[in-house]
Amino acid sequence: MARDPYQELGVPRSASADEIRKAFRKLAKQHHPDTNPGDKTAEERFKRVSAAFDIVGDAEKRKKFDAGEIDADGRETMRGYGGAGGPFGQGGPFNQGGGRYAETMEGGDLGDLFSEILGRRGGGGGFGGFSQRGSDVRAKLDIDLEDIIQGAKKRIAFSDGRTIDVTIPKGAEDGQTLRLKGQGSPGRGGPGDAFIELAVRPHPLFRREGDILVMDLPVTIPDAVLGGKVEARTPDGPVTLTVPKGANSGQSLRLKGKGLVDGRGKRGDLLARIVLVLPDKPDAELESFAERWRKERPYKAKKK
Repeated sequence: MARDPYQELGVPRSASADEIRKAFRKLAKQHHPDTNPGDKTAEERFKRVSAAFDIVGDAEKRKKFDAGEIDADGRETMRGYGGAGGPFGQGGPFNQGGGRYAETMEGGDLGDLFSEILGRRGGGGGFGGFSQRGSDVRAKLDIDLEDIIQGAKKRIAFSDGRTIDVTIPKGAEDGQTLRLKGQGSPGRGGPGDAFIELAVRPHPLFRREGDILVMDLPVTIPDAVLGGKVEARTPDGPVTLTVPKGANSGQSLRLKGKGLVDGRGKRGDLLARIVLVLPDKPDAELESFAERWRKERPYKAKKK
């Protein structure tokens, strides 16, 4: 049975969704196979961390795990068979804290149980009529920033010709691994699982700064001096923004509810940072005005 997911991520049971997500991101980057090529220990640690986050990183699964309805593998636990001291009770030798014996009985997945206890001892040859379950498969899926904001469905193809539909949850993270149970390679003891690592493509306009979504907003000199209306692109489509009179480069306009989604499913804000732009071609009138301004009202840019 998998280790307690809270212990695996190094967080207390009272940890917030944001604390759990940050702990996972830190450990995933530290033990990612790409960072540790050929390191089997790091690869195994990455698998455990990903599996742990699959449980407590999902609000519904976390609720079920905390209530004892599923175990650390995400499988339902059987309750109500025998007393606390019986073999099927919570105190039994096969069910410490909702162990694998009870949960496999409830789910009818005895093949999993015997393949783990017996089949794998024989190098996958099986024992007593039970065979090893299929191997897990891994793949990397490139997605867009809009996919983790709005959620999406993607289809991924494997070399054996199989395809899997992957649901990208809102608030997913770059480097996060999704575990799709029973979507791995087939086997006589049942199919393995599929682990899909998400990679968010760089966006040409939006960028992440911590948990904040930021964009540059080009503003002309007249609109900055006099104020005006400008169109701004957001992940949800274009909107019209009001540029205040006397706006300056670096000043931010906040677009509420247009940013990233946090671990609780709440939508954050998008910051549009003003960038003053000049005409593409030299403007004689503007240059003449600037010359007069520099002579009559000299000033120096303030250091930030």
